[in-house]
Amino acid sequence: MEKWYIRNKKGNVEKISNKFNISKILAKLLINRDIIDDDIIYKFLYPNIEYQYDEELMSDFKIAINLIKVKISQNKKIRIIGDYDVDGITSVYILYDCLKKIGADVDYYIPHRINDGYGINKNIVLEAKAQGVDTIITCDNGISQLEALEIAKNMDMTYIITDHHDIASDKNNSDNTIFNLADAVINPHKYSCKYPNKSICGAGIAYKIARNLQKIYNIPNYNTNYIEFVALATICDVVDIRGENRVFVAEGLNRLKNTANNGLKTLLVKVGLMDKKISTYHIGFIIGPILNASGRLESALLALELFTTDEADKIDEISEKLISLNQERKEMTETGANSVFEIIENNYMDDKVLVVYEPNIHESIAGIVAGRVKEKYNKPTIILTKSKNSVKGSARSIDEYNIYNELYKCKDILLNFGGHPMAAGLSLEKSYIEDLRHKLNSLSELTQEDIMNKIYIDMPLPLSTIDERLIKEIELLEPFGTGNPKPLFGAKNIDILKLNVLGKNENVLKFVAECNGKIYNNLILFQKLDEFSNGLKLFYKDNTLEKILLGKENSCKIDIIYYPELNVYNGIAQLQLIIKNYRFI
Repeated sequence: MEKWYIRNKKGNVEKISNKFNISKILAKLLINRDIIDDDIIYKFLYPNIEYQYDEELMSDFKIAINLIKVKISQNKKIRIIGDYDVDGITSVYILYDCLKKIGADVDYYIPHRINDGYGINKNIVLEAKAQGVDTIITCDNGISQLEALEIAKNMDMTYIITDHHDIASDKNNSDNTIFNLADAVINPHKYSCKYPNKSICGAGIAYKIARNLQKIYNIPNYNTNYIEFVALATICDVVDIRGENRVFVAEGLNRLKNTANNGLKTLLVKVGLMDKKISTYHIGFIIGPILNASGRLESALLALELFTTDEADKIDEISEKLISLNQERKEMTETGANSVFEIIENNYMDDKVLVVYEPNIHESIAGIVAGRVKEKYNKPTIILTKSKNSVKGSARSIDEYNIYNELYKCKDILLNFGGHPMAAGLSLEKSYIEDLRHKLNSLSELTQEDIMNKIYIDMPLPLSTIDERLIKEIELLEPFGTGNPKPLFGAKNIDILKLNVLGKNENVLKFVAECNGKIYNNLILFQKLDEFSNGLKLFYKDNTLEKILLGKENSCKIDIIYYPELNVYNGIAQLQLIIKNYRFI
């Protein structure tokens, strides 16, 4: 079930249109995204690398920078500890490469997803100490790993935490032992932190440290060095692409093809992106999964090595390996998701919070499967699977349900947990799985309305309104992503005249249609014919499909939600209307 809504944000369309010399359609799109202040509108439409916040507003930032400077001057050994996802990998690369260039004795380690688990742990600290490491800097983790910090401080190690994950503590964090023990804690979620961008990712924080150090050590281009890596992480960590994050992504995408990093450049070539306009889609659904595959099925150190090595043969070998691992990951995900769908259909369809234990799912893909399940049923989902010593899981949620807060209410039956309102990781004893399912569902205040799939359109817009000029204007809103969705429009009473099936996998449907007396032959739906025909047969219960395929007179009418785009092929731009949702009428 899904319900369509029109965004109806209030604002002065006429004023914005006139002041910025843009159409009323674009003005309304800005208002729908709560972009109504003149300064914010200008910076949104024309993002610039200079529109970023002063990093020294971050709590403990100056302390961390001064500590790093002292350690470099004393030639103390520094080790960076990251995370095994894209944000963690790029965070480590940014900080490692910067520190190395300014003369630090620095190396790195990324925990193994299966052997080490998430984040820094006591064994990693003990090994670092045994190898003569003086200072540990965490990237994209550390804010919830107290034991590792205590061990490090008991051995007189310097310990700097850089993280962006939510903090489990009281409102002003005054009871947080981690803040009292660590030498510096940089996290925008600290109550004392005045940094405006609370949704900055781990790589964004690493970039801010690198940017500041490069200024101090007179490294040129300190504003733009590493910005393409920040863009990768910001997109893949699914944080809001608004404000400063929009600057990171816009600037990073612009510089991606000209990156000085040979590993990243080679990967872009191998996946065929060097001759395309690279968008957030390409990063989120092509590059990101390839980099993540290393941490899921082998070690994230492999992806990190792609960025840190300059050996051409090694770069070629690693990039091919990463692409192969991602293909393997895709196949495992498909098998796992289908298994979970079956379990849910047979057991848990009435649950508002889905908690599924499937021991055959590789723990590294539990999060991806949880995402697939959440998309299918529009319910908060936790996928649990067998791990070495317990049960581990990944959670994905919907806007109406803060999964981190709800897991916090269950902390008495969990071994560990952490994350965000929309995604989290957890571990528990197998015997507590049913308790977790029962507790989450009994505490849930979700209504049927909450779990109904909601589709929001920006405005009704007749197909006749769409032209190349409007599409070019809409492109000013790019890059699209979390917090700035691609604009969607609605159109009603469209007569389907003919249907053609295209694509190697026959998953592209191209319609010839009529609306208000005008013929359109450019409506595209990315869906298999079987799926379309099943709905069609349920609604019309006759041979309408056969008539449409042959272009014969028929009674098929649909309402659509769509977005317009220009499809450039052999240098020729063609206007297309991409159908995102439809309903028979």
